[in-house]
Amino acid sequence: MRIVNLDEGKLTLKDDKIEGFIERKVNPIGTSAKVDVPRRYLGRRAYVIICKK
Repeated sequence: MRIVNLDEGKLTLKDDKIEGFIERKVNPIGTSAKVDVPRRYLGRRAYVIICKK
């Protein structure tokens, strides 16, 4: 079951196969940016959630 809802400032993420969440800082690289994650997640689907300051 996968549920992703965005509604007026409320967010719901549900998936029976989610292993956890990772918080990382976005770092500059050239004219773009990147977020480093552990190597064990190579080839996996990832969601990046941008938070307000």
